[in-house]
Amino acid sequence: MSPVRTFPEMPTIQVSSDDQRRLTQLALDALQRAPDVAAELLAEMERAEVVDAVPPSVVQMGSRVSFTSDDGQQRTVVLVYPGRADIGAGKISILTPIGTALIGLSEGQSIAWMTRDGRRRRLTVLGVAPAAKEPDPA
Repeated sequence: MSPVRTFPEMPTIQVSSDDQRRLTQLALDALQRAPDVAAELLAEMERAEVVDAVPPSVVQMGSRVSFTSDDGQQRTVVLVYPGRADIGAGKISILTPIGTALIGLSEGQSIAWMTRDGRRRRLTVLGVAPAAKEPDPA
């Protein structure tokens, strides 16, 4: 397993206590099959500010997120649990490097993240549309 990467420009992120609990458990369960991304998700949950009510402008599970990446592309995706991922439908798993990078970010925030092949990338959240809460996949 690679060490968790930290960057000096890591923004403050917010998650609900429910998402923190669910996502921490998901990451712990995934440590054997996807150790790098599971470790990154655990690190994000550890550094997150846990709030009672997540503002609608903050990415949480089920949010529709528009963002730009450092290569100039703009994308809109929905952040989902692994079993609901469908890249063709724009649904990305929280257990992907970009999914883990997005969780807890607010509109206007940027974050550096590492691709699976080790390239450092940067994305900026343009907009967040809250969605119905994703049900617990358990």
